[in-house]
Amino acid sequence: MRRKDEMKLGLFLRRVGFHEGAWRDPSVPAKGGIDVDHYAHLAELAERAAFHFIFLDDSPSVIERDHAHIARVSRNDGFEPITLLSALSSRTQKIGLVGTATTTYHHAYHLARMFASLDHLSRGRAAWNIVTSGSALEAPNFGETELPDHDMRYARAREFVDVVKGLWDTWGDDAFIRDKKSGIFADTTKLHLLNHRGNYLSVRGPLNIARPPQGYPVLVQAGASDAGTQFAAEFAEVVFTAEPSLENGKRYYAALKEKARAVGREDDQLLVMPGIVPIIGRTKQEASEKLQRLQSYTHIDVQIGLADRMLGFVTDLKSMNLDSIVPATLPQTNVTQSYQKLLLDLAVRQKLTWRQLIRLVSDCKGQLMIVGTPDEIVNAMVDAFDEYAADGFNVMPASFPGGLKDFIELVVPELRKRGKFRSEYSGQTLRENLGLMRPVNQFTHAA
Repeated sequence: MRRKDEMKLGLFLRRVGFHEGAWRDPSVPAKGGIDVDHYAHLAELAERAAFHFIFLDDSPSVIERDHAHIARVSRNDGFEPITLLSALSSRTQKIGLVGTATTTYHHAYHLARMFASLDHLSRGRAAWNIVTSGSALEAPNFGETELPDHDMRYARAREFVDVVKGLWDTWGDDAFIRDKKSGIFADTTKLHLLNHRGNYLSVRGPLNIARPPQGYPVLVQAGASDAGTQFAAEFAEVVFTAEPSLENGKRYYAALKEKARAVGREDDQLLVMPGIVPIIGRTKQEASEKLQRLQSYTHIDVQIGLADRMLGFVTDLKSMNLDSIVPATLPQTNVTQSYQKLLLDLAVRQKLTWRQLIRLVSDCKGQLMIVGTPDEIVNAMVDAFDEYAADGFNVMPASFPGGLKDFIELVVPELRKRGKFRSEYSGQTLRENLGLMRPVNQFTHAA
């Protein structure tokens, strides 16, 4: 298995921090979710530390069900990802820009055009995190009463990605000659009509922008259900996972790489990057106190509402005995199936009560959370990397900007000392910095 000995690092840039209580911390800008300077500052910090990319999640809806929950969360006051990343492309020079967009409620042509534009604006630093929508509350925003079936969403996503890639290949890399003397702007012998008619989409093309600098923006995916894992093996170049167990992480890593090999892909062209929530202190006690402070800011309505949602809205935790043990199974959900399974497996392994699971979900949402000293954080990261459970990590600071500064000042130097993380960018585009090949134009290749 070929792999460089340095891990990849992304920054999960969730508004004011990953912890549900972060916005109440006095050191956190409460209006950070709609402050472009706040995001730019964080992106610049990550770029100076040579992070590979910043990662923006998204959902095109308010996904909390009741007002008691909506009233106490900060997530419903933030930018649409492609708009924000377009702004950040002018405030950064080298760091990758990963934006989330759903295949369920976007038009393929619009999305292909927007990500191609972002790739040009950033000179080759764009990436698309492909999601299939995981909230039933999105559907009514788009004229539907309920979310399409889970497997149907992935079937549409497969066709959707093929269409978007086909649109990105509309023009040959050298099609726009822009010759002022002859008056010829574009060589139309290098123009390719898609003319796609499929089960879910009908798209003629052509796309009205040159082929992206990277060929395709980097394709990122985060599904971990059976359908999601197969999709990742076929299409994804970076896979964002949630797995707090080293042994389970190793199994997932090996299984995903094997599925990718089965469809003719190379190991180093699919990077597995689990999330990690580092709560860092110079002592264990200091780290624990930071977490306890964040927990004190998180209302029980938020904790319960979030757990209900992440379990797929098949529970009603307000009516349960929270000190009872979490069962091994729940009714299957049509929304976040992989998260439901992850949380139930975790609860069973640790024999958690509902109260304990609710607190855990509030703290880290099922991601790997390490509360400790820089050495403890680094040891966990290096173990996962060396044991082939990860090619790198999507770092999810609990609060901004303090959690990011702690990671950069205390963890990154130790990673470099151990030879596990770079000190500067090696390429111009995100693909080059991640070691990913630039895809050939499918129409040119076919010809």
